[in-house]
Amino acid sequence: MSAWTRMRLPTQRELLIGFYDLTSYIKFAAKTDSLEVLKVLSAYFSLTGRIIAEHGGKLIKSMGDAGLCAFFAEDADAGILALRSVQREGGAFLASHGYAARTLVKVHLGPVALGLVGAPDEERLDVYGKTVNAAVAVPSQGFAMTPPAFRALSPETRKMFKKHTPPVTYIALEDSHATPER
Repeated sequence: MSAWTRMRLPTQRELLIGFYDLTSYIKFAAKTDSLEVLKVLSAYFSLTGRIIAEHGGKLIKSMGDAGLCAFFAEDADAGILALRSVQREGGAFLASHGYAARTLVKVHLGPVALGLVGAPDEERLDVYGKTVNAAVAVPSQGFAMTPPAFRALSPETRKMFKKHTPPVTYIALEDSHATPER
């Protein structure tokens, strides 16, 4: 049983929130049969959800071609490493299925409300609050995080990123400063 299933809900916790989104989804969906799109994305989120869980996190939900995940603040390094794996392994998986996409990752750390949300007898864990909104709004060309997320990392993990201004975000060393194509 994981710490995620032992939590008493609703609650508020400091979490590292990760949002990841695929480029060129509209093009892929336009040229691909709908059942094939479902098959590929179902397998993709199965893979990325496994990666996230193996690093102690939780895939909260997928929304079309995007995923929202969470890690406990004390597991920030593991969360960042998981999301780097989501980019690498998820991208390789998609390419092997004819979908040449980049995974854009956005990360923020702060207080989050957690609770069960949904239709009666179909409730699922969800997260709410300014931290979630801030994570989704981080500009990203590839992998970007806010200063609070960066400050939660160990010195070794911090070495994978460089400072980018304005506004201050920390982006992967290999990413450029240009606006991503959508």
